[in-house]
Amino acid sequence: MKPIVIHPDIAQAETLPSSFYRSQEVFDLLIEQVFAKTWQFAGDSSRVSLPQQVYPFPFLEFGLEEPMLLTNSDGQLSCISNVCTHRGNILCHAPSKSRQITCAYHGRRFSLQGEFQHMPQFKEAKDFPRKADDLTRFPLLQLGPWLFTALSEEMDFQPVLDAMNRKVGFLPLEQFREDKSRNKDYLVNTHWALYCDNYLEGFHIPFVHDSLNAVLDYGKYETILYPNASLQVGHSSGGEHVFDLPADHEDYGKQISAYYFWLFPNMMFNFYPWGCSINIVKPIAPNRTKVSFLTYVYDESKLDTGAGSALDKVEREDEFVVEGVFKGMQSRVYQSGRFSPQMEKGVHHFHRMLAERLWGK
Repeated sequence: MKPIVIHPDIAQAETLPSSFYRSQEVFDLLIEQVFAKTWQFAGDSSRVSLPQQVYPFPFLEFGLEEPMLLTNSDGQLSCISNVCTHRGNILCHAPSKSRQITCAYHGRRFSLQGEFQHMPQFKEAKDFPRKADDLTRFPLLQLGPWLFTALSEEMDFQPVLDAMNRKVGFLPLEQFREDKSRNKDYLVNTHWALYCDNYLEGFHIPFVHDSLNAVLDYGKYETILYPNASLQVGHSSGGEHVFDLPADHEDYGKQISAYYFWLFPNMMFNFYPWGCSINIVKPIAPNRTKVSFLTYVYDESKLDTGAGSALDKVEREDEFVVEGVFKGMQSRVYQSGRFSPQMEKGVHHFHRMLAERLWGK
């Protein structure tokens, strides 16, 4: 596909072309040029809250599947490779508790921070051990209970977390607890980027989400752009089920029902007065996406109220729309559209970032 340029002026720009969403070549390129160079959700600190806990997980399910380990070495959390530096064996297959990590294939041993410690039958090996015999350490950042990691530090992720903290740092984030009974996975027949396109604008709310539209003031809906992130602010239509903002908060005096944070390229953190619904969008194929909903609660008395209620219904409504859009992308006569300068700032922002990541335009 020839390079795509998204005009920086939203009033003149056109959306990504339909061929972008159909192309297997572009899909594969997105995995390498976007996902492999950005940050992903690594779960929460409860996975390794105790010393000597080890938790294996894949970096980006389906797309990259890089084997990683979260570890707790006397209170120090680390994210390290889950692949032995001897013959590439997977080191840990299930959460466990151990003073060190020992490969079950040939006995190579590492510390919980990834340093090489011991290897049987290697006395004759020259220039051994080397730095390359340590397990690779990956960067690890934290907001409240949530952990984030990346294959490299090419993207500066701390400003994203700082922007989130300015808006929701007043909440007792460390008290947020995962409610696994409310977690759910959705398989959607669409391109992962189309799912994000839909999330990134409130333009469709009056047309698609009747129950959500009833509790939000559409006229006050706003989108704020950040480097590598954006925020949609949902204002209450009746002043009910809103955040109790402190007097020093920059939004003090506003009746806000929801803060919808999107973190490039595929993470959504939706904050409500009861807690947070996290949505992780996982690319499977150009026409197939898995979306994982994770629920973190700190005030159960406010569950199922306001903008944070009926989330499964809202999700099903969104799925119907984005699957219809993907079908439309197969059209021979549709190429691309235009942006609403008022309501589609987030989508324009996303499309520009994708084009820049793929083609430097």
